[in-house]
Amino acid sequence: MASSWSDAPPASWSDAPPASWSDAPPEEARALDVWPLDESNVKLLDAVRPRAWEGPTEAEAAGEYDIIAIGSGAGGLVTAKQAARRGARSALISGHLAGGDCLNVGCVPSKALLHCARAAREARAALAEGFLVAADGTAPKLEVDFDAVMARMRRLRAHIAPADSHEGSAAAGAHVYQGWARFSGPDTVVVNERTLRFKKCVIATGGRAAVPPTPGLAAAPYVTNATLYNLTALPPRMVVLGAGVIGMEMAQARRLGAFAAFGSQVTVLARSAVLSKEEPAAREAVVKALEADGVAFVQTLRQQPDDPRAFPLLKLVLGGGGGVPAELECEALLVATGRTPNVDGLGLDAAGVAHCGKEGIAIDDLGATSNPRVYAVGDCAAGVPRFTHMSGEMAKLAVQNALFGDGCKVSSLVVPRCCYTEPEVASVGLTRRDAEAAGVAVDTYSSSLEHNDRFILEGQAAGGGIVEIHCSKDTDTIVGATVVAAGAGNIINEVTLAMQAGVGLGAVARVIHPYPTVGEGVMQAGLGYIRRHWAKLN
Repeated sequence: MASSWSDAPPASWSDAPPASWSDAPPEEARALDVWPLDESNVKLLDAVRPRAWEGPTEAEAAGEYDIIAIGSGAGGLVTAKQAARRGARSALISGHLAGGDCLNVGCVPSKALLHCARAAREARAALAEGFLVAADGTAPKLEVDFDAVMARMRRLRAHIAPADSHEGSAAAGAHVYQGWARFSGPDTVVVNERTLRFKKCVIATGGRAAVPPTPGLAAAPYVTNATLYNLTALPPRMVVLGAGVIGMEMAQARRLGAFAAFGSQVTVLARSAVLSKEEPAAREAVVKALEADGVAFVQTLRQQPDDPRAFPLLKLVLGGGGGVPAELECEALLVATGRTPNVDGLGLDAAGVAHCGKEGIAIDDLGATSNPRVYAVGDCAAGVPRFTHMSGEMAKLAVQNALFGDGCKVSSLVVPRCCYTEPEVASVGLTRRDAEAAGVAVDTYSSSLEHNDRFILEGQAAGGGIVEIHCSKDTDTIVGATVVAAGAGNIINEVTLAMQAGVGLGAVARVIHPYPTVGEGVMQAGLGYIRRHWAKLN
């Protein structure tokens, strides 16, 4: 895969390529970082990078577009489709794989793997509790077929892909160009040697894995999220470099091998705290759960791969705080040290768009860049949360502002986030540390899920769980919340809705929740507010 917009390869097929990827040589798919070229990946590529895609004709492309979206991830797809459906002359320029990281190498494949990890973990728990037995009463031997896990992921990803396909965007009314775009002026872009004019443009080029300048790393056969999901066998030992969301989710998913003869040992190398942006209780719960799964954590000041050799063996030298190096061997090294925006090679200077390679494209609170014709959304924009759902919401906002002048503000968005480990960690708004840094005085209301009946009945209590809700001091105005529990990503939606609608914690506490549910934890936290403020008899 191209590491930046500037070094993206041109299409390698002839003027009349076969209609389907089923007829393509595997190396063409591998050049796009997609393999194996099985039936599922053929369906995926036919949807998101068709070999014989015919874009608009010269006549169709003539004139000025109301809006052009550069990039076909969540931000670009929402921009182009929504604008077209609202009557705009809209174009979408897709440089790599439509659907972006989320569909191809992010949210979708990772959650497919995590589902299998959860199923395997629940089966192991059933064995331990003695109610899963063979017909003859003996305990069955369970193994995970990792190749089957990955085949399932590819099959489901291909099933979802048509929603992000070129055909879907064209059906919505957008013109779809397959190629790499660059600005040639403040109101023009060039794609496939064709110049397109626009009234407004939305840059939605996303980001890519940030690879640190660690000595020896560039020469090592590491993997990132862009290539991780091409594996068909589980490496015996994996080292994860980085303790953010991607690293934690995949460290736990790799523990699938704990139930197989070829079990994977996982070690996480971290320079800072695990999930450093989250509440301390949330970080502690995740570390405890992963350590129970056999994941080892190493706090290190530097990571120096020494004498990296051909796969399957890598040797890393860890320089600890005490100055005594330690060696660590593995067959796979996953680099998950953050993201960097895709802004190189776009010709931003020609468009008068201010940017910083590391941070991304500078935008104001309306999503506009230094060129008022051009907006930026999602991971390529500086200073915004890097989530798929944020990209989509920013795209809706950009369409409103660019085409209809509505003045919607990025700062008005209430954006939840979730790390899909077990337990999940979901948050919205401020953490206590955020509040302290911003000088916002808060009252915190907590509910321990260890005493939640549903939590106990589902065997979750041992792992701990908590709901923390922060309110502006002496009020019930919610400014932030964190939930640590299985299904926390669903539970946080109630708090997000309350914040978006301006509903106070007192009102949330009075909402009747069905019993028994883990979601009662939100109500219980809210009852803490009511108890602190209710009237008492003398």
